[in-house]
Amino acid sequence: MNTTQNLCKTLLQNPSSVKSKSQAKQLHAQILRTSLSSPSLLSTILSIYSNLNLLHDSLLIFNSLPSPPTILAWKSIIRCYTSHGLFLHSLSFFIQMLASGKYPDHNVFPSVLKSCTLMKDLRFGESVHGCIIRLGMGFDLYTCNALMNMYSKFWSLEEGGVQRFCDSKMLGGIPEPREIGKCSNSHDLPCELDERIAGIDQNGDLNQMSNILYQVNTYKKVFDEGKTSDVYSKKEKESYYLGSLRKVFEMMPKRDIVSWNTVIAGNAQNGMHEDALMMVREMGNADLRPDSFTLSSVLPIFAEYVNLLKGKEIHGYAIRNGYDADVFIGSSLIDMYAKCTRVDDSCRVFYMLPQHDGISWNSIIAGCVQNGMFDEGLKFFQQMLVAKIKPNHVSFSSIMPACAHLTTLHLGKQLHGCIIRSRFDSNVFIASALVDMYAKCGNIRTARWIFDKMELYDMVSWTAMIMGYALHGHAYDAISLFKRMEVEGVKPNYVAFMAVLTACSHAGLVDEAWKYFNSMTQDYRIIPGLEHYAAVADLLGRVGRLEEAYEFISDMHIEPTGSVWSTLLAACRVHKNIELAEKVSKKLFTVDPENIGAYVLLSNIYSAAGRWKDARKLRIAMRDKGMKKKPACSWIEIKNKVHAFVAGDKSHPYYDRINEALKVLLEQMEREGYVPDTTEVLHDVEEEQKRYLLCSHSERLAITFGIISTPAGTTIRVTKNLRVCVDCHTATKFISKIVGREIVVRDNSRFHHFKDGKCSCGDFW
Repeated sequence: MNTTQNLCKTLLQNPSSVKSKSQAKQLHAQILRTSLSSPSLLSTILSIYSNLNLLHDSLLIFNSLPSPPTILAWKSIIRCYTSHGLFLHSLSFFIQMLASGKYPDHNVFPSVLKSCTLMKDLRFGESVHGCIIRLGMGFDLYTCNALMNMYSKFWSLEEGGVQRFCDSKMLGGIPEPREIGKCSNSHDLPCELDERIAGIDQNGDLNQMSNILYQVNTYKKVFDEGKTSDVYSKKEKESYYLGSLRKVFEMMPKRDIVSWNTVIAGNAQNGMHEDALMMVREMGNADLRPDSFTLSSVLPIFAEYVNLLKGKEIHGYAIRNGYDADVFIGSSLIDMYAKCTRVDDSCRVFYMLPQHDGISWNSIIAGCVQNGMFDEGLKFFQQMLVAKIKPNHVSFSSIMPACAHLTTLHLGKQLHGCIIRSRFDSNVFIASALVDMYAKCGNIRTARWIFDKMELYDMVSWTAMIMGYALHGHAYDAISLFKRMEVEGVKPNYVAFMAVLTACSHAGLVDEAWKYFNSMTQDYRIIPGLEHYAAVADLLGRVGRLEEAYEFISDMHIEPTGSVWSTLLAACRVHKNIELAEKVSKKLFTVDPENIGAYVLLSNIYSAAGRWKDARKLRIAMRDKGMKKKPACSWIEIKNKVHAFVAGDKSHPYYDRINEALKVLLEQMEREGYVPDTTEVLHDVEEEQKRYLLCSHSERLAITFGIISTPAGTTIRVTKNLRVCVDCHTATKFISKIVGREIVVRDNSRFHHFKDGKCSCGDFW
């Protein structure tokens, strides 16, 4: 028996040596059998259960302890609740510990502060800070690190957690100190407060507990900081957090790497980049070398600044010090290289990592998609699934834009199903990405259905839906939604105005466009950018007000780019204004001499006017400069496979069937009244050849292939890289009526929905 008792005493003196639940249970049983049971020993067993994260067993022991429990027991149960994510319970037990007259030690506060942070309750955290100061633990290394982490996190949550702290309703109802002491002497808690504490259960209200803790601190004079004002400006709040963070840091007599990293990360995450980098240098002066956490904190700074040289220096330091295998460093490097448009380097870093977690997979997927490498992003997403890594909300938010840009509706639907099964469909970021994907894949009705189901809207979801309507030509729906956004108190931003101006442009709403363009500066103090000027210039050009558009662009407060002048040059082609086209092209070639599209547009304008020599000169100039015209190409997705068609291309395996079907359609169209518009053929060839060239345009090949490859009634969805020509637009209206199908064509600027011989654009595009 003595041997057993000695073994138990040895284990109890070193609780961390107990590594499993079965060991802990055996030790507990031995203590109960050998009559060694006492509050202190049971508290030690409780701490062992807590270390093993065994909440149920911890609670059984805690509830069996005589009152009041020991500090060790309180500490163990609070820590166990926090590690289980039961933050409300953790804070409730912390208050009960204070009410019982027990004062926490340095082992308790990190768990309590973590709960305050994750509950986003700063006021509670500040009350805990008051306890720490009064109890003389403001110099404890671990407690101070936990405090700095809390203030750093609340700083970055300024728009959320801080708002709760500053809400006067939250601060309302707290009695003044003199009111608390009315029915008690100087040594006991007031009777009313004592009853309120006794009434707290594990499902208590956090607001109630926060008020009680505030009162406990006030009564016991452990919260001797001045009361914080109810009303703060954003700058004052930022200054407050920064001051609290620095004050804790500067008062620490000893700082370890965790202390430095907490402040560096807080500065970096909240945009104080220069301060973060300065502290890295100061840390070096304090004879502490940056570790993997430090590097992970500063790499995003160089990613944001697109400072490839500094990023490479950090990469070199990581390699020399053996941190390059760290998945967090690897993910930060992948992101940094991608932000610097060096996706090949991102891929190299990814492949060199010894193992890949969800963060590294998400980083490489996002890096590819953000740099327009959509196919590569989809391949990495598929590889992640094969590697049995479960995608999270970041994964889906990163990959959805690839489906939107590639207009792969079938794949988008598959991802949507996966999102629903994973229960991420209520996530505002994913829902916004789904709205954008369905809109860009031509299914505006589903986009609106998802939008209407959202419980919460952010600026991304509003602009995604408004821009979706704009691209589909539903200008009045876009404007209505924009007005609703304003009514609901959401201030439109730069992108929202770009969306509503695009809607006006695609519908020819000049007066509305001017109203919104002027509202940007007059009502919202947003300086118009190139995109806004381009939208207005495009609108003026579409409605034929070419000279007004020219003056508008010339009077811009910023230098017009080639893309802005190109919108007017395209309008000159539509309205056959050669004189202004030459004037515009001179401006365009001055600011953007390598603009291939401008050469092609001007060449087409000359060809349409029969000025073949001028058109030929431009083509020779393009050839001498090494410029190549982008061929017209159209895509259609059939049975999960994307088929591409180039104008005049006969290489498709079903070309013969497509050609036969086209001939049949042409005969039916001509019987319905279709007359080919050969002025759209910009080649100096015979009339019959022009008719043939029109029939071989890429979108007609894709549409015909869709008709012969899908069941009757199926919607045909085609994407084209260039503007739909007038003749193809007319032909598609006839085809939609003949075959009785809806045909959706997305060109390089908008969607056309053809149905029953009509187009959604109203022949204005």
